[in-house]
Amino acid sequence: MKKWRINLIFIVIILFGAAIISRLVYLQIIKHDLYKALAQGQQEPFQIMKGERGDIFFSGGEILATNIKEKYVFVSPQEIKEKEKIAEVLSQIFNSDHNPPATPQGKTEYEVILEKLKKDNLFEKIKSKITEEEEQALKEINLTGVYLGEAVFREYPQGTMVSQTIGFFGGGEKGQYGIEGYYDNVLQGEEGIQEFDKGSDIFLTIDYNIQFMAEKLLESAKENLNIKGGQIIVLDPNSGKILALANFPNFNPNNYSEVDFELFQNSVVQKPFEPGSAFKPITMAAALEQGKITPQTTYIDTGKVEIGEYTIRNYGENVWGKQTMTGVLEKSINTGAVFAERQLGHELFLEYIDLFGFFELTGIDLQAEFFSENREFKKGYEINFATASYGQGIEMTPIQLVRAFCAIANGGKLVRPYIVEKIVDNGIIIETQPEISSERVISQKTSSQLTAMLTSVVENGFAKAAGVPDYYIAGKTGTAQIPWSILGVDKRGYSQETWQSFIGFAPAFSPRFLILIKLDNPRSKTAEYSAVPIFKELAKYIIDYMQIPPDYE
Repeated sequence: MKKWRINLIFIVIILFGAAIISRLVYLQIIKHDLYKALAQGQQEPFQIMKGERGDIFFSGGEILATNIKEKYVFVSPQEIKEKEKIAEVLSQIFNSDHNPPATPQGKTEYEVILEKLKKDNLFEKIKSKITEEEEQALKEINLTGVYLGEAVFREYPQGTMVSQTIGFFGGGEKGQYGIEGYYDNVLQGEEGIQEFDKGSDIFLTIDYNIQFMAEKLLESAKENLNIKGGQIIVLDPNSGKILALANFPNFNPNNYSEVDFELFQNSVVQKPFEPGSAFKPITMAAALEQGKITPQTTYIDTGKVEIGEYTIRNYGENVWGKQTMTGVLEKSINTGAVFAERQLGHELFLEYIDLFGFFELTGIDLQAEFFSENREFKKGYEINFATASYGQGIEMTPIQLVRAFCAIANGGKLVRPYIVEKIVDNGIIIETQPEISSERVISQKTSSQLTAMLTSVVENGFAKAAGVPDYYIAGKTGTAQIPWSILGVDKRGYSQETWQSFIGFAPAFSPRFLILIKLDNPRSKTAEYSAVPIFKELAKYIIDYMQIPPDYE
């Protein structure tokens, strides 16, 4: 009896096991394809996908950055048997003359392709952005292991134009530098499950025509003045709206991987320089505001100022005798700037440099803005204050200098420079509102006095070549020696290379635009012969372009 029960339990276990095994065979073998397809069907709709990146435009709607779908060729090396033969066929298709040129690595197209075919991989990209003819040829021969793919590429139709300001869409599927970097989260599409949104479109404040002219002038400066580099900024001093931001040299963001890293940096916001005499109006502004001087205040210039073991001299060792503060700016007299700073006092001088924003970021909407802490200047030595009064030994970026001059031009208010006019998100327009300080750095009276002095610089001083007939132009030249350290030389002091600049605004007493021309070591003695003529040409172009009525006839 007992044995019968054991046999029954054993039989039940066998039958139960057989049922489970048969069910597994049915699910995993007989119905394998069905359930695999069902699983894939359930999983694929939940794949996370990223929307298309937004476009970037000039203020007038001209396209700067967009997306294009392009075909590419890839191979599965493990599927290819006759690798030499396939490499030969592909190299001939991609080079119609059958004589493949050498690549930057010194290898022929055939050799590069063959290397990829010999890898033990399932995927190797052979060529991006193939032509219609190449695509058709591949389809006709239908090579085993050679496939066509389609991908979305970032394209920059304007090429090198405004490249440092735009940046590029690069490695890691992220925007790098400039607008692409700063507004990466705005430009990139929303991630989603099948359903996803395109990123926002961005319209810049930059005017295509003014930008084109600015870049053309920098290219001409390379030919005529052999500049190492240069920048031009044009903006509305009343709002901070940037109309042009040009750099030389620049690069093509379509080929960013072939470019030296240093070219990606935007010198306007990332590389400080010493402005030289272009800084003298800041010294004068502070002294005027505090009532320590007037435009007519006089002093006697002996051609030099001695401070301990140091001797400060005027350019060309000129001696000007009795001069007014207006004359100091007209003739760009170093000793006159030292005189004005001494009337003001070191503590107030330092305070006004801070008020004009030279010890902080401007807040411009571009990636990786930099400012100098000016540690050497802040040590407070007598010689440091003296040289800083005429713009030597104190550092700032071009955009910081421009921001400070906006306060001189607009009646004393600091503005935040900005480069994005509006963001368009799914038809919703978000416009940028100018940010203008509620408190004045200098009074309207000081602004008017200094503007008149700077107008005299153009009409009676060293900047006569900046004048535009029938218009009042206010401005100041600047020529400063470049420190050895900036040139990569481990040596104290200054080289004979120079930064030469001119900063000015027009019409002087009701400004519509402000321009900074900065040139790196041009082949000329001073900015009077380099930056000033460039300013005039660009200012005349903008006046005609904006149809600004004349001040007088």
